[in-house]
Amino acid sequence: MKRQHIGSNFDDFLEAEGLLAEAEAIALKRVIAHQVRQLMEAQQLSKTEMARRMGTSRSALERLLDPENPSVTLLTLERAAKALGRRIHIELAA
Repeated sequence: MKRQHIGSNFDDFLEAEGLLAEAEAIALKRVIAHQVRQLMEAQQLSKTEMARRMGTSRSALERLLDPENPSVTLLTLERAAKALGRRIHIELAA
């Protein structure tokens, strides 16, 4: 029995299984949620104040901060960045 994934990397395995895009999206969302949470803590912003600055509900902010919830819009990210005095930088990489 030939093992098809011997010598390949984990990304190759995920790609072959059709899971790479989802895994990358979840990883990216975890990083973003962590960064937003850290900036909120550094600026001593409560969730209520952050939601007010973003012009959104606290439940929408909770979705943004939930590392397991990959659903987030660019508009939400932009509002969060602006509320924290930051900008969003997105690029397509090879």
